[in-house]
Amino acid sequence: MKSALAGVIMGSDSDLSVMQEAIDMLKKFDIPYEVDIVSAHRTPEKMMDYAKNAHARGLKVIIAGAGGAAHLPGMVASVSPLPVIGVPVKSRNSIDGWDSVLSILQMPGGVPVATVALNGAKNAGILAAQIIGSSDPTVLEKILLYKDQMKKQVAEKAKRLK
Repeated sequence: MKSALAGVIMGSDSDLSVMQEAIDMLKKFDIPYEVDIVSAHRTPEKMMDYAKNAHARGLKVIIAGAGGAAHLPGMVASVSPLPVIGVPVKSRNSIDGWDSVLSILQMPGGVPVATVALNGAKNAGILAAQIIGSSDPTVLEKILLYKDQMKKQVAEKAKRLK
């Protein structure tokens, strides 16, 4: 099996139902990935080790999902040289998800986190594939096919309306 190119991490196993959509998109594009629970608040040492060493293990991008205060994506981005995609997760202790969205979105200058919509793990998986596809022609071709399929689906739906 190929070494992982994308890391999918989340603060809790309760986030997996949302983060599964990112995993599904990575599978669709045949991108090797790894999945782990890495809590910024409950396992900060593990989080720092993961973030600092991900690039040395061959990862090209990290997708980090978290709910509530949602510090995981930003803290990972603060020490990793890799692009980090944050997925705000609406958790049971969340304030309609806005706390998670703003925690990930409002990063200080110098510590970028690409942020997708609340529970938008599917788009995180696609964005990770596009990042990898920018230097991998095989993945790029799969992305082009995916976008063409979406275009055809819209055309078919429009045709049915007439």
